[in-house]
Amino acid sequence: MKPVQAAQAARGTRTNRAGARRTAVTLLVGGALLLVSACGPDSGSTASGSGSGSSSAGPGDASAGGSAQPTPKTSTAVLAVLPKDGAQDVAPTGGLKVTVASGKLTQVAVTDKNGKPVDGAIAADGLSWAPTGALQVGMAYKVSAQAVDAAGLQSAIDSGFTTLTPAKTVSTNDNISSGGSYGVGMIVSVNFNKDIVNKADVVNGIVFEASDGTTVKGHWFGNRRVDFRPAAYWKAGTKVTIHYKLKSVQVSPGVYGDVDHDEPFTIGRSQISTADAKSDQMTVVRDGKTVQTIPITAGNDQNPSWNGTMVIEGKDKVTRMNSATVANVVGGEYDVPDVPHAMRLTDSGTYVHGNYWGNAFGKSNASHGCIGVQDGKGGDDNSVAGKFYASSMIGDVVIIKNSIGKTVSASNGLSGWTLPWASW
Repeated sequence: MKPVQAAQAARGTRTNRAGARRTAVTLLVGGALLLVSACGPDSGSTASGSGSGSSSAGPGDASAGGSAQPTPKTSTAVLAVLPKDGAQDVAPTGGLKVTVASGKLTQVAVTDKNGKPVDGAIAADGLSWAPTGALQVGMAYKVSAQAVDAAGLQSAIDSGFTTLTPAKTVSTNDNISSGGSYGVGMIVSVNFNKDIVNKADVVNGIVFEASDGTTVKGHWFGNRRVDFRPAAYWKAGTKVTIHYKLKSVQVSPGVYGDVDHDEPFTIGRSQISTADAKSDQMTVVRDGKTVQTIPITAGNDQNPSWNGTMVIEGKDKVTRMNSATVANVVGGEYDVPDVPHAMRLTDSGTYVHGNYWGNAFGKSNASHGCIGVQDGKGGDDNSVAGKFYASSMIGDVVIIKNSIGKTVSASNGLSGWTLPWASW
């Protein structure tokens, strides 16, 4: 071979080898494009293996055969929770609210640390949510809310807070024994050891549930006592439960209730006794039938008995009665250490009780305001007073009429029946 030909042959070989390398690179790039295209959204697109496409084209470059990725849209609904996330010492009422701007609420869930859900409602316009009752004090809560904007895009928020632990509480006491039985005239009297300012909130936190649907209302006597009764006497056999929900109620500035519990009781048989100070007789009606007429003695002219509807609020087999403990007694003082079969009608000291020292029963009024019934010293259970005592229970109605005295005050004992329902 001639030298010139050999040199040309060598150059041709190098050219062919370079061309082969270029072909290999082109195929490799094409393979890479093919792989990228296969991962793109359009599974039907393919890459050209001619080498004419740019190897620098990104996966979102439509000229490389792929589809552009859409930019995610964000909801315009803006959720907000009050109190702010992590808040402490939040008031149990009025402190929680979920709102949304530029959207509508779709779901709100609030739970305490034990997973118990909080009842609440989304407003009719879909812009806010609030609990339907008070939260518990000293409790941690979690809030989870969702909303959508006009385009249907969803927004969500999660938050948490803790309600306050009261520094001051009020003591609450009533005249009911859980599971007890009471007469048809029973009035539930609730007393507090501090003045109550937010009276409506307190009444709303004491709910009565009666088996026959009887409605019960509360009436305040001053700032520390509220009494509850129906419009008319209870029906015999009614089962009643008092639901106390006061721990989360701010009864006065900075002062909260102290009780959350249920208190059931039952209304027994009906017994209504009417003492006539004019005839000196007391008629006993049980379950609608007159079962007894008892000779009595009522208050004398200087110390007349109260008129009006009263309720037996306590019973003592034997008690002491001393004129020094009763206001406005006229005449000689007295101190009887063993008055038998005593049933209290008023806080001012009116009783129906046994009397072993007198003999005016059915004849005249000789007491200092009480209704006296014949008895034996020490209390004879077989006497008229003893039998009446045994047949009576707390909550029984005792009406005194035709006395020359005034009408008993509604706040004197459990005498709220003297007030008409419209005034209760």
